[in-house]
Amino acid sequence: MQTTEHISDVRTAVRNARQSGNRIGCVPTMGALHAGHMSLVEECRQRAEFVCVTIFVNPTQFAPTEDLAKYPRPIEDDLQKCRDAGVDLVFTPVVSSLYPEGYQTWVTVDDVTQPLEGEHRPSHFRGVTTVVAKLLNIVQPDVACFGMKDYQQLAVIRRMVTDLDIPVDVVACPTIRESDGLALSSRNMYLTDEERTAGLSLSQSLFAMRDALRDGATDIGALELQMKTHMQQAGVDVQYAVVVDPHTLLPISVPQAHMVALIAAKVGATRLIDNVEIFLD
Repeated sequence: MQTTEHISDVRTAVRNARQSGNRIGCVPTMGALHAGHMSLVEECRQRAEFVCVTIFVNPTQFAPTEDLAKYPRPIEDDLQKCRDAGVDLVFTPVVSSLYPEGYQTWVTVDDVTQPLEGEHRPSHFRGVTTVVAKLLNIVQPDVACFGMKDYQQLAVIRRMVTDLDIPVDVVACPTIRESDGLALSSRNMYLTDEERTAGLSLSQSLFAMRDALRDGATDIGALELQMKTHMQQAGVDVQYAVVVDPHTLLPISVPQAHMVALIAAKVGATRLIDNVEIFLD
């Protein structure tokens, strides 16, 4: 496995792999890799002979009040997980290589970034789309794998790739959960035992919403209130708990064939997100 901080090394390695007839896959991450990330790597391995994992804690997607400084960076552990998974190349750029002095170009996506995360983290998606566009331009993969736990991020990246004619197949990979339903997240390591128990209310609320809609419930507003109430009773500070159209991410008032329920909440000092897709026959 090759590891490099340098853009030129990535381009050389990818060019050599492609000249050998290999498809190129990319898994962009911020590190602190867990089983959810590794499921993306495994999916990528099924679709490409040469897999590049990028590890970069992107400062431009964090607001000044957020957890950039304390975001976990267990790089040696991450590299070992990549070796064990058969990754071919790990790209670990430094901030100054992606955002050199004088940097002033940003990629922004409009409508789909505005609700939900956009309301609570207004500068977040500009940082996400910019860094993902840069990484896709550097690696130039045939396929890139992203997790569905970040549902809005996935929708935003798909919109960007379509609108900018970036020739990459964006693959959505299912959320990986603990046995008790908690969605895997690098931020889970911040949680105390008590907070982790409270955090289970997110997935419990989502699954209850999904089951109620499948069973014929039609009052989405009442179901959203039930989600919020369940989490608040667990001591969680709810930022949003809504059912939306999967394409526009705008709220819906009556059930439709395909919906997504999304939650963001603070458990103690830790902000968690989760979602579940809902399909009606």
